[in-house]
Amino acid sequence: MLYRDRREAGRVLGERLAALAGQPDVVVLGLPRGGVPVAWEVARRLGAPLDVFVVRKLGFPGHEELAMGAIASGGVRVLNPEVVAYGVSRNDIERVTAAEKIELERRERLFRGGRPPIPVAGRTVILVDDGLATGSTMRAAVRALRQQDARRIVVAVPVAAQSTCAEMEEEADQVVCAATPESFRAVGLWYDDFTQTTDDEVRELLDAAGRPGEPAEAGATWT
Repeated sequence: MLYRDRREAGRVLGERLAALAGQPDVVVLGLPRGGVPVAWEVARRLGAPLDVFVVRKLGFPGHEELAMGAIASGGVRVLNPEVVAYGVSRNDIERVTAAEKIELERRERLFRGGRPPIPVAGRTVILVDDGLATGSTMRAAVRALRQQDARRIVVAVPVAAQSTCAEMEEEADQVVCAATPESFRAVGLWYDDFTQTTDDEVRELLDAAGRPGEPAEAGATWT
C-alpha cells in the first residue's frame, strides 16, 4: 500500500510539483471523479485555480471495464487500437460514444453548476488523476487541451504503470508519476482507501477551491 487515500496522494504529488507554485499562468484540472480530490490538494499546494475536465471512458461492449478508448470535452475521441482489435464493430463504437457523450455533457453541467470552465489558452495546465492504468482517458484529455491551445500540458498522477507513464511522455510536455511500481496491476491496489468519489464530493471540492479562476483557499478543508 502506497497512499492512505486520495487526499494524501494529492499532498505527495503537490510536493513533486512545487516548482510550479505561485506561477500565475498555472491552472490545475482534475479528471472526475477520483482525480478531483487529488487535484484539490495539488491546487492548494501551488496556489493555483482548480477546475474539472470531464473525460469519459469508452467501455468495450460486454466488458465495460476494459477501455477501448475515451472522449473528452471539445469533441475529442481517442481509440485504443489494441483493444479495438479484439473485435468491435464501427456501429458499436458509435453507439457507446453517443451514450458516453450524453453522460459527459450531464457531468459538465452538474459539476460546474453553470459556471464556465477556466480558460486554458496560453496557460500551463496540470492534468491530474488518481492514477494511470491504460492511459486512454488521460490521452483524450491531453489532445482536447491541445485543441484549446494550452501552452504547456503537465500530466501528474500519484501512481502509474511504468509503461503507461513512459508512453504519456509522447503526448504531454511533462509527465510526473510520483510512483511507478513494477507489479502495478491496478490503481486501487495502491490506496488503503479507494472509495469511489461521488458527484456531490466533486461539487463540494470545486466550491471549496473557490470560484473558477481564483486560487484555492489555503485554509479550506474537506472530509
